[in-house]
Amino acid sequence: MRSRHASEPVAGGPFWRQRRWQVSAAFVVLALCAGVGAAVYGGGDDATRAAPATGPVIGGLGPDGSRPQGCRTVDTAQQIPVAAPDDVTWRPVNGAQTPFSASAGPLRTTGPLRWCFAHTPMGAVLAVHTISRQMSGPDWRTVSRQQLVPGLGRDYFDAMRESLEEGGPPQTSNRLAGFLVVRYTPRTAVVRVLVRQATARYFSVDYTADWNDVDWRLRPLASGGLYGPVTAVVSLTGFVLWRGVGDG
Repeated sequence: MRSRHASEPVAGGPFWRQRRWQVSAAFVVLALCAGVGAAVYGGGDDATRAAPATGPVIGGLGPDGSRPQGCRTVDTAQQIPVAAPDDVTWRPVNGAQTPFSASAGPLRTTGPLRWCFAHTPMGAVLAVHTISRQMSGPDWRTVSRQQLVPGLGRDYFDAMRESLEEGGPPQTSNRLAGFLVVRYTPRTAVVRVLVRQATARYFSVDYTADWNDVDWRLRPLASGGLYGPVTAVVSLTGFVLWRGVGDG
């Protein structure tokens, strides 16, 4: 059963709940059907489509294969998590409480970028929570360029996000409740994020993250969205529940 409350999918009331985002998404569908997507967005390789990076950058691998800017993580815990780490703390990111872990990340902050996640299933979980939350803030362009997987999906995302008006941190009574790692390999992870509404009902959305040898990056859908369909949740079986979640 699909939830009808798809207009407010994640904690913090993100930008894609707004009507202008939905209208822009409809435009993308029409453009694809008309066969003009490649003409509008370039249609070439990523080097052709991508604008030059501006502002803070994460950087690439060092000559010895090390991660940039002193990012060091312990990546031995490759099992699918059945409990949240004991070292999780909650910090506000663009108006919503977001989990941070001293072991899984994010361990580094460069300007508006929160990055350096463990190359583990738990690192992927923290990455999707953090990166998606950063997209509701004024520095979303920098985050998109550095922490979304490049391609037409990111191009569409940027175009739709650009059409939205900037404002203060959105408010919501929803809060992050838990997660489930649906699928994991060292190169890609699918993470299901559980959200609790003020009515005590739950819903979930799926995010995909890819590992690029430097860090986890969120992979947008071909339509430009950041997550899959919103699904009503009637049983919490299988989910790992967060502890000490702030109400944001």
